[in-house]
Amino acid sequence: MTNRRESRAAGRPAGLTGAAGAAVGVGAALRRLAAALVVLLAVPLAVLLAPPPAASAGAPAPAALNPAEVDRFMADYLDQTGLPGAVVAITRGTEVVHVAGYGHDSSGAALSATTRVPIASVSKSMTALAVLQLVEAHRVDLDAPVRTYLDDFRLADPRGDAITVRQLLNQTSGMADSAFPDLRRAQPDSLASAVTRLHEAELASAPGTEYHYHNPNYEVAARLVEVAGGQPFGDYLREHVFTPLGMTDSTTVNSAPDAADTTHGYVRIYGLPVAVPEVDWFTNGSHGVLTTARDLAQWLITQNNGGQSASGRRVVSAEGVELMHTPSGVSDHYGMGWERSRPEQQPARISHTGQWFSYTAQQTLLPDSGYGIAVVATTGLSVEDDPAVITEGLVALTQGQTPQVRRPSGVQADWVLAALTLAAAGLGVLGVARSRRWAQRRAHAARWWVVVRLVPVALPAVCLVFLPELVGAVFANRAGTFLHVLYVWPALVVWVAVGALAGLAVLVARGARVLRAQ
Repeated sequence: MTNRRESRAAGRPAGLTGAAGAAVGVGAALRRLAAALVVLLAVPLAVLLAPPPAASAGAPAPAALNPAEVDRFMADYLDQTGLPGAVVAITRGTEVVHVAGYGHDSSGAALSATTRVPIASVSKSMTALAVLQLVEAHRVDLDAPVRTYLDDFRLADPRGDAITVRQLLNQTSGMADSAFPDLRRAQPDSLASAVTRLHEAELASAPGTEYHYHNPNYEVAARLVEVAGGQPFGDYLREHVFTPLGMTDSTTVNSAPDAADTTHGYVRIYGLPVAVPEVDWFTNGSHGVLTTARDLAQWLITQNNGGQSASGRRVVSAEGVELMHTPSGVSDHYGMGWERSRPEQQPARISHTGQWFSYTAQQTLLPDSGYGIAVVATTGLSVEDDPAVITEGLVALTQGQTPQVRRPSGVQADWVLAALTLAAAGLGVLGVARSRRWAQRRAHAARWWVVVRLVPVALPAVCLVFLPELVGAVFANRAGTFLHVLYVWPALVVWVAVGALAGLAVLVARGARVLRAQ
C-alpha cells in the first residue's frame, strides 16, 4: 500500500511510455485510500491514549464542588455532543457530593440516580475486591497456582499450570486475545464453562512476565470466588460486597440479554446516536455488574475510605485497597481492577474504564483531593468514549476550573470518514468512466503487467475482508468479529465497504475492457 511517484524509465513494458500520470490516477488514489485506513485508525487512537492536559498550576481546589456546576456542565455536554444520556456519581471522602441522571435511555425514559445501568469492565474492581476478601479470610493465597482451587483450569499450554491468583488480577497470566481470541470463540453460559473452554487456550507469554488485558482472567477469578466462597458469584457479591456497602440495586449477569431491566444503548455514526441491542457475549466476572449512580457513590466512598463504607462497615482492609490500586511491577499502571495514572498526568488519579458495545463507563479516584467520580453513558465502545471526556470535565471542576465541552475524537473522525466515503464513491465512478481509456493505454502491454496494474484497485476489498484483524492490530490486539467492528466504528465500516465496492467496480470495468481489446 505504498504511494510512490512513478516515472518513465527504459525497459518498461510496451504501451506504458508516456502514461505514467494516468497510471497513477485512479489506481494510486485507491491505494492511498487503502493506506489511509491505517493512518485514520492510528490518529484517533493517539488522541485517545495521549494524557489529558495537566491542570493549570496554582488553581485552588474549592472547599466543595457545587452540584449546580455539574448539572450545567452535563446539560451543555448532552446538548453540544448529542449524547442521549448519562448517570454521574461524585463523592468526597465519606460524603456523597452529587448523584444524578441526565437525558434519557433508548426507551425515552429519563435517567436518574437510581436507573440501573451496566458498568462493563469497571466490574473488574469488584471481582478483585471479592478475591481479596477471600485472601484476607485465609481461604485463598494470592501466590498459589489457580489450579490449587480450580481443577478445571487447564490450558493447552502447559505453562498455564503455573498461573497464580495474583497474576489473574494483575492481568499478567500470559493469557491474551492474541493467543485466545475470546470474542471470536463460542461464548460460555456460566463461569464454570468460561473456565473449561480455556482448555484450548495458548499463552502469549510466560506467566508473570508480560501484561495483557484479557477478560477471561477475571472470569477465572470470579469462578475462583464461587468455589472458594462456596456460593454462586452473584450471591457472593450481593452478600459480601453490595449489601454491606448499601449498594441495594446492584447485581451481576452472565450475558447482556440477562440484563432484562436495562434498555438498549446506542452507537454513534457520523455523530448521531442510533439505538442498538447489545451484543450477546459472556460478561460475568469481567464486565457484568449492573448498578446505579447512587450505588456507585457508595463504592467510590469505600475505595477512598480504606475499605470502609460511609457507615463504617469494613469489607476489606486498607492494605487490600492499596494493593488493588498499586501497579504490579510487570505493568507500570495496572493493579487489580484499577489503573494508576502516569506521573505527567495531573492531578494524579486511580481509575478504570468499562466498555460494552452500547454502554460505556469510567470510575476515577483523585487521591490528592479525596474525590471519587463515576460516569456511565448510554453510548458504546468507540475511538474515544463519552465517559472519558466527561470525566476530564468533572475533574477540572474539582480543581476549581471551568471545563469546556468537547466532542469525543471519534465524532471528528466520522466527519473525516464521511468525506473519504464520498471521495471513494467518486473515484469509483471516475474509474469506471475512464476504464476504456485505461485499457487502450495498456493494449500492447504484457498480460502479467496488466494484472499487476489491476491489483491496487482490489486492495480496499482486501481491507474489508481483513478489517477485524486490522482494527485488532491497532487496538492492542483485541480480537473481535466484523459485527464488533461495526458496533465500535460503523462509519469506518461504511467507508471501507464503499471503497471496496468502488475498487471492485473499477476492477471489473477495466478487466472487461482489456479482455475485449485482446
